[in-house]
This record gives sequence, C-alpha cells and structure tokens, in this order.
Amino acid sequence: MNKYPDVEVEFEFNGTRRNPARNGYRPQHQVNESYLTSGVHHYYGVDEVPVDGRATGTITFITPEFYPACLWVGKTIRIQEGERVVGHATVTKIFNPVLER
Repeated sequence: MNKYPDVEVEFEFNGTRRNPARNGYRPQHQVNESYLTSGVHHYYGVDEVPVDGRATGTITFITPEFYPACLWVGKTIRIQEGERVVGHATVTKIFNPVLER
C-alpha cells in the first residue's frame, strides 16, 4: 500500500457503527459503480470520530492503479463495512494524480 494519502475528505458517519472510528480504520470504499476497495483513514486533530460524527482527514487506498481517473473534488464515496453503509466521504483534495478524473 502507498504510504502517502491519496485524497483529503470530509467524513460523515451515519450512526450505524457500534464503536467510534479510530485513526487507522480500514473500511471499504465504493470509488466507482463497479469497484469497492479498502483504504486507511486518518483524521485531522482527533484520534477517533463518534459513530454519528464528522471529521476532516485523509484516505490512503490500496492499489489505486486498478481504478484510475475515478475521483474529482466534490465526489461522495460510500464508506462500507461489508454490505452495510456506515458513512460517506466527500473528496476535498486529490493528492494522487492517478485517481483524478
């Protein structure tokens, strides 16, 4: 996995998680209609986000070269644990040019 973040986002959790999301949380992300991928969350200024909370931070995806040109500023990505949607992340900045549409 890349050691640098791929995107900066605004996280919004919907209250369906049992525990707060902590730095290093690794859920799945629906980056496009046909690709669900894992990524690591890091939150700015906090160690954890409440189950129904909001935070700004970054996501570092695994193997972004397999889903190039699928993101843009303003795109909303579903955050999932298996089939359960636990929140959304809205892209505010793209660091990895491979992902930029």
